[in-house]
Amino acid sequence: MGIMNGTEHGGMELSLQLYEPFSPRDAGMLNALQLAYIGDSVWETIIRNTMIHRGLNLHHMHVSSVNYVNAHAQAGFLCMISETLDREEAEIARRGRNAHAHHHAPRNQDPGDYAAATAFEAIIGYLYLTGREKRIEELARMIIGGDENGRKKNT
Repeated sequence: MGIMNGTEHGGMELSLQLYEPFSPRDAGMLNALQLAYIGDSVWETIIRNTMIHRGLNLHHMHVSSVNYVNAHAQAGFLCMISETLDREEAEIARRGRNAHAHHHAPRNQDPGDYAAATAFEAIIGYLYLTGREKRIEELARMIIGGDENGRKKNT
């Protein structure tokens, strides 16, 4: 059914989690870069899954995916969802934006975009680790759009 918790087949539900979800308190104890680390992977998986469902060939999947998994785009996504964030999510975003990696933003990335992208990825990571996959799906649908099969809606 959901983007991250798989599709029901014969009554079984596939999940990408091998372990029990973190409590919000325990996930909140992780540093923002740890949350962004897993969030980056989850977000890229969502995007790749969407491109597969859109029936694109490999080249077009890659080209389209890049539009969703770069710092500038993710900074825009953070702005897009910011009004819908609850108090917890907003705090994770704040921590993500203020996190300082032991490296500088890549030369081709604006440092502000890079910080906002880290905030976006930290939110996704936090939601994933706490088992709030429906919330990830809700945010992804706001950003990506598309029907339940990932195809763009005709407007």
